[in-house]
Amino acid sequence: MKNRLEGSLQRSVSDWKIKRKRSTREGKQVPRAVVDDITPSVPSGSHHKQPGDHIDARSKVRKLLQLYQATYRKLKQVKEQGIPIVGRIYLEAAKAVKKDPVYTKLGAIVGNVPGVEVGDEFYYRIELAIVGLHRLYQGGIDTSKVNGVPVAISVIASGGYPDELSSSGELIYTGSGGKAGSNKDGSDQKLERGNLALKNSIETKTPVRVIHGFEGESRIEVGGGMLARGPKGEMVFKYKLQRIAGQPELTLHAVKAIRKSKIREGLCLPDISQGSERIPICVINTIDDMRLAPLKYITEVTYPTWCEKEPQKGCNCTNHFSDPIRCACARKNGGEIPFNRDNAIVKAKRLVYECGPWCRCPSTCYNRVSQHGVKIPLEIFKTGKTGWGVRSLGSISSGSFICEYTGELLNGEEAENRQNDEYLFDIGRNYYDEELWEGIKSVVDVQSSTSSSGTMKCFTIDGAECSNVGRFINHSCSPNLYAQNVLWDHGDMRRTPHIMLFAVENIPPLQELTYHYNYKVGSVHDENGNEKVKHCYCGASDCRGRLY
Repeated sequence: MKNRLEGSLQRSVSDWKIKRKRSTREGKQVPRAVVDDITPSVPSGSHHKQPGDHIDARSKVRKLLQLYQATYRKLKQVKEQGIPIVGRIYLEAAKAVKKDPVYTKLGAIVGNVPGVEVGDEFYYRIELAIVGLHRLYQGGIDTSKVNGVPVAISVIASGGYPDELSSSGELIYTGSGGKAGSNKDGSDQKLERGNLALKNSIETKTPVRVIHGFEGESRIEVGGGMLARGPKGEMVFKYKLQRIAGQPELTLHAVKAIRKSKIREGLCLPDISQGSERIPICVINTIDDMRLAPLKYITEVTYPTWCEKEPQKGCNCTNHFSDPIRCACARKNGGEIPFNRDNAIVKAKRLVYECGPWCRCPSTCYNRVSQHGVKIPLEIFKTGKTGWGVRSLGSISSGSFICEYTGELLNGEEAENRQNDEYLFDIGRNYYDEELWEGIKSVVDVQSSTSSSGTMKCFTIDGAECSNVGRFINHSCSPNLYAQNVLWDHGDMRRTPHIMLFAVENIPPLQELTYHYNYKVGSVHDENGNEKVKHCYCGASDCRGRLY
């Protein structure tokens, strides 16, 4: 599993204590880091923005990271196909980001990085540099000068040294240098460069960003330090860093507490699917006494008697890796497999064809992803303003499949006559960021292909009476998921593709999952022709205030 980074701001408080941490290269996956009071982000609302438009800091960070992740997924797929790539994948992906008009090279930043939030997750060191969180590709201590004095502005506790983070927010951080390598013995650390800068941060009370090698970032107050002996007798510096009060709780602590608890706080149902999903989906309410209304849980769309599913021609592939040149399913996808070998969707398309029951390939085929159902530990929870929502107890990487939106299939007339229109999903009217792919073309020397799907007829999935966990995923004007049309068990591409939800960015644990409902303001009317108004409470910085 990929590592993630999360962090916070802290100050060193008392002793300098020392731990060891391994250096991570710019392209290496780093242990997830936790950030407090500092926020790594991805573009919220970038879908509606033109490159020259002003966007807020959070949206800018999200857009840059989404672009990096999408480019990386595509380049990884290209390399998997045996097509040579000039440079390293992570560097080429970073080049794409730096060519985007939204990218701005940042200098040293002391304290909060605009647009980065506590708990944001990063999978690669180079992502930290892109958003200005930690500029060094390898070094663990990033420094700058304040009033002519070198101070530490960020550190990465990646696990290479025995750093310790307690639930109280105190981190014992080991200085840099002196670590034994394959061809050299360990030596005493010296009070220079990053070690000296950390000492100066104590004396000047300069807050330091901490990116934890497992989940996020936070601010720390650097207190004091001391010289101690390492495991082989070498002298090492250890710093005691104390998390600054008032920051959000680190999700790693919240998730650990949940997993350790014998009785889950606010548990309403242990598994709403009643065993029909491979992973139990619990229902949690810590807000009030409301309980979930009864729902017939189904894992597949219910088709009416008038709907006859058309069979589709399958491929003749016999192994788990479909050849994009010879595979019939790849040809339907425009000559490429829609997923890379991490089972991540590479880009949004009008229609994706997965291998299906008429194909000779095994169930482990890389072109069979969403048909296998939910694999992420999802849970339904009561939100503060938007009713019930969905989140995950685990980290979700960009491009991951989340779940299908299931329900009863209706034709247009049937959908219009439904009294409860809260859970109607019109097939073929999905919303995703088309601009995101445009920034990748300058780096990836392959054509952007689209499958020939034709014009989709107006059919709707109604999740009011029977549905699955997808029914509870809320709208956001700046979503972290998108809806993708997928065909795999039939060939009726014009009427009834499956609605599959995928992650558009890295999503940390306990963050609400959302997608864009794609309503247009003024487009919904009642039976008398009067315009209906539904307000939006998603809380996004670019929220338009109304769903319709």
